[in-house]
Amino acid sequence: MLIRLVAFALFVLALAYGFSWLADRPGDLSLIWEGQIYQTKLIVAASAIIALIAAVMLVWWFIRLIWTSPHSVTRYFRARKRDRGYQALSTGLIAAGAGNALLARKMAARSRGLIRADQEPLINLLEAQAALIEGRNDEARAKFEAMANDPETRELGLRGLYLEARRLGANEAARQYAEKAADNAPYLPWAAQATLEYRSQAGRWDDAIRLLEQQKAARVVEKAEANRLHAVLLTARAGEKLEGNPAGARDDALQALKLAADFIPAALIAAKALFREGGLRKAASILEQAWKSAPHPEIGQAYVRARSGDSTLDRLKRAERLEGLRPNNVESLLVVAQAALDAQEFAKARAKAEAAARMQPREAAFLLLADIEEAETGDQGRVRHWLAQALKAPRDPAWVADGFVSDKWLPVSPVTGRLDAFEWKAPFGQIEGPLEDGAAPAAIETALKTLPPLRDVRPESPVNDHRIIELERAATIAEAVRPAPAKQKPAEPAVGDKARAPNDAKPFFGGLPDDPGVRDPKAEQEPRTRLRLF
Repeated sequence: MLIRLVAFALFVLALAYGFSWLADRPGDLSLIWEGQIYQTKLIVAASAIIALIAAVMLVWWFIRLIWTSPHSVTRYFRARKRDRGYQALSTGLIAAGAGNALLARKMAARSRGLIRADQEPLINLLEAQAALIEGRNDEARAKFEAMANDPETRELGLRGLYLEARRLGANEAARQYAEKAADNAPYLPWAAQATLEYRSQAGRWDDAIRLLEQQKAARVVEKAEANRLHAVLLTARAGEKLEGNPAGARDDALQALKLAADFIPAALIAAKALFREGGLRKAASILEQAWKSAPHPEIGQAYVRARSGDSTLDRLKRAERLEGLRPNNVESLLVVAQAALDAQEFAKARAKAEAAARMQPREAAFLLLADIEEAETGDQGRVRHWLAQALKAPRDPAWVADGFVSDKWLPVSPVTGRLDAFEWKAPFGQIEGPLEDGAAPAAIETALKTLPPLRDVRPESPVNDHRIIELERAATIAEAVRPAPAKQKPAEPAVGDKARAPNDAKPFFGGLPDDPGVRDPKAEQEPRTRLRLF
């Protein structure tokens, strides 16, 4: 509009300049026509010519207006009708979004009466949404199928069919709709994400990687997210190749580490593949780098047990090397404590485990202290004390995805099918408030203060026989609550009956246990009135 205004102003200026130029140069113009001489001023002749041109243009415009008036009138009413139809369509879509099925259906009928459906495919969408709100799913599915057959609304129809299939639990149909949409338009985030997850669930890692590269080229996902997902897919493919093709697993895992340097599963698979190929030094270097970035118990175990022929002292040295890479770390302390326990260096194992419990009192540290107590002293009272502390302590981190706890990393969540869903974290938070029997997590100092004193342990007693433990507890209670025998004159034994010894009284609960366990020979020399279980 501005350009036309400027052009008109320039035309008027040029016309005025032309008239002023003619006025400054007076002259006469003579015209002989049929023997007659017509003579006039030059400025008058120029004005007459311009006026004639303007009159011709005006007459032409008027004739054209009359000639095209029927079409103009028809176009005006058609545009007005179309505007009313689009207004009804807009109102219907708003009503469908708000859940007003009655108004949406009414506006859909009005839109179809004012606008042809082949000219505006959004009418089908409005009718499908109204059908979904009213619960007529078959009609909605038919509308979506009609939209999927139209090139202009194919993507919208496929999305509607995909959502309907997911709602009905038809996962195979949903997968087909998503893959069809992804093949036609890989730039659609919902289709690409769904297809990526379906291919990952089916173990089609090559197809999933190819689709991810198309997404990355179309800039559907950010570069950092694409690299992360690519690393996950490569690691999953490497895990499948580890048994039969260690070289291929090594290449995929190393490529995954280039995309995500701190990805623990990729480092573990790369190290295991290199171990099988004899590349111990390179595998150790990979594990050390992963340990520096994020200490992980699986990394520590793989590093300590890198060589199967190493002695326990050699493994302890390797564990201490890991501690040197990340000092003052809970995982480092636990790795050294476990290696020291295997090497029968109980003092060092106990010191490292207690240091880990002081830094982060969780169940792994207390369970390790129970193992140390079991191996060093065998005192079941002290072992049960540490087990009780482990029961009260927060749980150790694990691979968790959507509430599912796995003992190993998985590329896809078994609950929702989401890719890269597993995280290394505590499965459940510590229960708030005091637990039953005062089972709140106690500090290591409190646990050490309440540690039972060391007792003499009979090695012939079963270590983990819970039945014997329960019988021992019952015998202790019986011994404590049994009243002392009153002093009375011994009665004369009856004739024909064997006299009962004073120490042969039975316990109040009915006699000796049915299974007293292994009897201690020393117990035979003690009075029979004491209830001995061992």
